[in-house]
Amino acid sequence: MAESGVDLVLSGGRIWCGREAGFAAALAVADGRVAAVGARDAIEPLAGARTRRLDLAGRLAIPAFNEAHMHLLPYGLGLSQVNLRAEEVRTLDEALRRVAAAARAAPKGAWVLGRGYDHFVLDIGRHPTAEELDRAAPDHPVVIRRTCGHMIVANSAAMRLAGVGHNTPDPEGGVIERRGGKLTGLFQERAMRLILDQVPAPDEVQMVEGIRAACADLAGRGFAAATDMNVGMTAGLAEIAAYERAKRDGQLGLRMWQVLAGNPEGIAQAAWEEGLRPMAGDAMLRWGAVKVFADGSAGGLTAAFFDPYLDSAGGGTGVLCFPTETMHHLLGLYHRQGWQLDIHAIGDAAIEQVLSGMEAADTPEHPVAGRRHRIEHCGFLTADQRRRMKARGILPVPQPVFMYEFGDLYVKNLGRARAEAAYPMRTWIEEGHEPSASSDAPVSTVDPFVNLYAMLTRRTNRGTVLGPDQTLTLEQALHAYTYAGAYSQFAETTRGTLAPGMLADIAVISADLFTLSPEEVLTARADLTLRGGAVIFDRHGELAAAAAQ
Repeated sequence: MAESGVDLVLSGGRIWCGREAGFAAALAVADGRVAAVGARDAIEPLAGARTRRLDLAGRLAIPAFNEAHMHLLPYGLGLSQVNLRAEEVRTLDEALRRVAAAARAAPKGAWVLGRGYDHFVLDIGRHPTAEELDRAAPDHPVVIRRTCGHMIVANSAAMRLAGVGHNTPDPEGGVIERRGGKLTGLFQERAMRLILDQVPAPDEVQMVEGIRAACADLAGRGFAAATDMNVGMTAGLAEIAAYERAKRDGQLGLRMWQVLAGNPEGIAQAAWEEGLRPMAGDAMLRWGAVKVFADGSAGGLTAAFFDPYLDSAGGGTGVLCFPTETMHHLLGLYHRQGWQLDIHAIGDAAIEQVLSGMEAADTPEHPVAGRRHRIEHCGFLTADQRRRMKARGILPVPQPVFMYEFGDLYVKNLGRARAEAAYPMRTWIEEGHEPSASSDAPVSTVDPFVNLYAMLTRRTNRGTVLGPDQTLTLEQALHAYTYAGAYSQFAETTRGTLAPGMLADIAVISADLFTLSPEEVLTARADLTLRGGAVIFDRHGELAAAAAQ
């Protein structure tokens, strides 16, 4: 390094190194790691003839974002499915038009898959029905998934292929909706498998392309690390092989924390029997955790609560996916095997079932302390549950963007008081928890700047402010989106901050976020993303130009 200098020097703008470290004026990268940070006149002598220089020109550099909870392969595959998300689709007619267009472009009898509709936003104020999908695509089986991912609507052709009729019983932990004894096409929670198991699984080539596309999309947003939270529920054990091939073929653009599907219909036990063990892999692809679903979603009325939903929303207390005995058995099994537990629980009753199961699994032979078990979402919990989580180092892994996208629906379903208290980011931080920020994409937008806006304002996309006492500073929000995500993946000693020796996972933002209003943060974007000092996204071709000089 003495002759040629460091590989890269960033200067000309502020570099946010982390919550504790604050700002630096310049940063040097060598051999994929941060070589030095500090004043510009201290860093510049490290440069040599071959050193590339990046002028931030007043922009902000930060540790690259870490997407601590998303479904990367489904997100990548979904990029080629019918887009029904609320940003573009707000009427039933538009949803059906898109389904019909996809059907016309597909061979007769081929499946048509759509993702992301929100019945709360649609002009009809309800879910589409099988009959409506039949009219749009009479010659194709159709499945569209609600934005939460916990319910689908299938048309008649899809239900026939699945052998589902009006007398088909509800499976354990699932609901098949009927009105007047007639199927509506709506399937909730574990009942979705009746239909989804009939959809042809993608082959390895398609999955590798989905992985590549998703990684490229996230790199373009400033991410260098992400998760796949339910590996195996799209194509079984073949998903493990697809990820390994993507890595081998250079198509894995992000550092991945992999979470195996642990429900009985998942692959966790089969993967164990084939020899996959906790923490197998490397810094690019790490198999670290198992996921089990305890309940559904608050927007879909399937998150499990002690107190019922409002009568105007239909009442009821939601759906527990498993009896407590079954849940505790699964948690104990995977805990003893050595996996991190990444367990989906949104409502307080589901959180209680999961938390008590983790406590029951805590034995002298297999202590919970240090395992960093996670409760995913963890949206509506009590003070006592927070205390018990803190006592055992159990991490909340929330999605603040849910307040932006679904907050008004929480008010409608649960009332103002419960909506105000949901996803208590500031309380968690003040109590000493380490909440990460994530999106659950494709459930919500993966755009990190929308998530930052949600943490800064607690404002919904309709302008409602819910729980203003839970707003964060920008520094706290960035910490949750960088260091805390790495911490939840046992990676905080190598990434999540920009200190000497850390991996050079860096995002350059289009403006200095610390000088912007929250509304201006919404319009920011990533201009450059580095993973280990290598360029994985360069909006303006800046480093390519620097290399050519």
